[in-house]
Amino acid sequence: MKLRRSRAARRGRIEIIPMIDVMFFLLATFMLASLSMQNLHSLPVNLPKGSAEKSQPVAPVTLTVTHDDKIYLNQTQVTLADLTARLHAMLQQHHQTSVIVAADENAREGVVVRAMLEARHAGVEHFLIAVQKK
Repeated sequence: MKLRRSRAARRGRIEIIPMIDVMFFLLATFMLASLSMQNLHSLPVNLPKGSAEKSQPVAPVTLTVTHDDKIYLNQTQVTLADLTARLHAMLQQHHQTSVIVAADENAREGVVVRAMLEARHAGVEHFLIAVQKK
């Protein structure tokens, strides 16, 4: 008498599609990990030894116009008449050509524009407008 097995012997299958997905995921992970380990911003060089003073970061020059039409250069009150001379001296001292304009939203536009025109005569090439984050 011949006995049958209750379960037919089946061969196991290896699904290839999920294995390909896993391999691509591992490849991308290792590529990103190896790129983050590298310093891509500079070339490796042997710098000479020496002593020097630390360079101080240059503070930006700020032109402020208040709601009552007062004009300030870095917290020092100035008038439109002497704005050009003072700003020119500041720009020469700090070697800058840009100014941050911080104008109160209630300041008259005419005063802000005149102050910016005087700053342009002092040698300002770029104006950065300060705003409040919403």
